[in-house]
Amino acid sequence: MSTLAHTMMTAARSADSGLASPGELDRYPYAEAPAVDRVGIPAWGGGDSELGRVGRRAAGSRGRGLHGQLVQQLGQMIVSGDLGADRPLVPEEIGQRFEVSRTVVRESLRVLEAKGLVSARPNVGTRVRPVSDWNLLDPDIIEWRAFGPQRDDQRRELSELRWTIEPLAARLAAGHGREDVQQRLADMVEIMGHAMAQGDALTFSRADSEFHSLLIQVAGNRMLEHLSGIVSSALQVSGGPVTGCDRPNETSLAHHGRIRDALAAGDGAAAETAMRQLLTVHPEVERVVPAPREH
Repeated sequence: MSTLAHTMMTAARSADSGLASPGELDRYPYAEAPAVDRVGIPAWGGGDSELGRVGRRAAGSRGRGLHGQLVQQLGQMIVSGDLGADRPLVPEEIGQRFEVSRTVVRESLRVLEAKGLVSARPNVGTRVRPVSDWNLLDPDIIEWRAFGPQRDDQRRELSELRWTIEPLAARLAAGHGREDVQQRLADMVEIMGHAMAQGDALTFSRADSEFHSLLIQVAGNRMLEHLSGIVSSALQVSGGPVTGCDRPNETSLAHHGRIRDALAAGDGAAAETAMRQLLTVHPEVERVVPAPREH
C-alpha cells in the first residue's frame, strides 16, 4: 500500500463525517473544526409554524458558525418549499426566532441572494425567488435539493449532467500526459481498491471524488474545470445508487482502472468509452441516460 493510501485510510477512519474537497487529500489528517452550538430554534406560531420544523431536517452543522448554520437552515427551507416563492423574509423576525444578531441575519440573506434564492429590493423587502431564478449549479443548492422533496429530480439531473460532462473530459484528459497527474490518478484507484477490500466506504468515496475532479481539471478546458464542483457534489450526496461510483464494488473499481490506463496510454476514445461504461453500471441510469425523455 502506498504512503498516500495508508495516510488517507487512517484519516478517514478517524473522521466519521464530511468529504474531502478536490485537492485536499494531501493534507490528511484532517483537523476537525471546533464544535459550534446549533442555532436556537424556538417554535414559530401561527402561519409561520413551518419555520420551526427546520431543525428536524438539518443535515448537521458540520462545524459551521452561526452564519453558516442560518444559511444552511434557511436554504433548506426554501429549497424544500417550506418557504415558497414570493414569501417575505423579515430580518428582524428571523433574528428573533433563531436568536441571532442582525449582522448574522443580514450576511446570511446576502449569501442566499448570491445563490439566487432570495431578492432584496427597496420598499419591497426580502422575498423568496422562484426556482427559475435559483443557481442550480451551486453546490449547496445541489445538496439541499438532494435531501429534499426534489431529490429524485436532482439525482436524475445530476446523472444526465455527468453523462454530458465526464466522457468528454476523459477524452480530453487523455491528451495531457503529465506524470504527476497520472500518478495521482493511479493513487486514487489504489486507494479505492484498498478501501473496498476493508469495507471502508468513506475512504472509497473520498478517493472517487478526487479521481473525477482531477480528471476534469486536467482536461484542458477551463469551462469544464468550473463544473468540477458539480461532479464532486453529485458524488457526495447520498440516497441510493445512480451511477457506478455510488457503491464500492469490483465493477466500479475495474472501470476506474480502465479509465486510468486509457489516460496513461493517451487513448482518448478508450477513456471516453470507459467513462460511459462507469456511468451506466446500474440499470437505474440506463433508464435515464442517454435515452431522451418525452416532454
